[in-house]
Amino acid sequence: MTTLDATDSPAPAPALRPHRIPADGLYEGRRILRRTPGDWPDRPYELFEVVPLAATIGAEIRGLDLARPLSPALRAELNRALLEWKVLFFRDQHLSSAAQRQFASHWGELETNPLLAPGDAKEVVRFDKAAGGVPTFENVWHTDVTFRERPAMGAVLQLREVPESGGDTLWADMAAAYDNLPPEIRERIDGARAVHDYLPGFSRFYSATQLAPFQDEFPPVVHPVVRRHPETGRRMLFVNASFTTRIVGLPVAESDRLLRLLFQQAHVPEFQVRFRWRAGDVAFWDNRATQHYAVFDYGARRRVAERVAIAGDRPF
Repeated sequence: MTTLDATDSPAPAPALRPHRIPADGLYEGRRILRRTPGDWPDRPYELFEVVPLAATIGAEIRGLDLARPLSPALRAELNRALLEWKVLFFRDQHLSSAAQRQFASHWGELETNPLLAPGDAKEVVRFDKAAGGVPTFENVWHTDVTFRERPAMGAVLQLREVPESGGDTLWADMAAAYDNLPPEIRERIDGARAVHDYLPGFSRFYSATQLAPFQDEFPPVVHPVVRRHPETGRRMLFVNASFTTRIVGLPVAESDRLLRLLFQQAHVPEFQVRFRWRAGDVAFWDNRATQHYAVFDYGARRRVAERVAIAGDRPF
């Protein structure tokens, strides 16, 4: 290998054959990995231990029993952790459905979803994947219920039964996804709006006969392509491949090209955390700031989960 002394002049650059980066190539070097806004105060946690699992998203919370009542101080510190880490993991909780609902209710009114199978209560959605189970929202990046005028603020998911291997869930930090867009793309989408519709996502596994009755309840809605977080003020990419159908004001082909480029941002490993479940584990995520992806790689083995969603606000 040739080395240069400090006094040597660099050799002239060799000529390269003509080449180009594809138009949709977004990578321009080192990733920008900001976990919090630039002016966010960095304070220690006093009521529990926080173990980071990735650079900007995902932390395990240790030292808490979620079945016990939350004091106002504990709720406030957990909320700060949620804002800073976007998804929180709690090992070995084994909550009853009532305790899971009670924990989630500290963040607002609980949401129901008539399109998904209920569990022990109307606010609980049960995902029971046994042999031959119908695929639902596995293997696709999405933000929950963006087809609503007020998409969910967050969700609390507990795994009741897990396969011996597989069945992980990934979350992506959509503030990091926005930060790492080229300036010309950010300029193009700031202020843009997009249509969200339940039909594309649910038509993957429901028939037209099953879906038709919900058309009046869930008409298409329009949300900003870039939303601002109501608590942190952070800008976040707010489109997803399950429910976002087009960007308002663009021709279909141009809208599709731009959406494909934006959807790809959730796929970047540096913006993600991946969680390997054990039975009784709980995840609590900020649905405003993330997308998630349930990996269906466990074949005929069984995986049982229950989710409680918290009603949210209108994106702005």
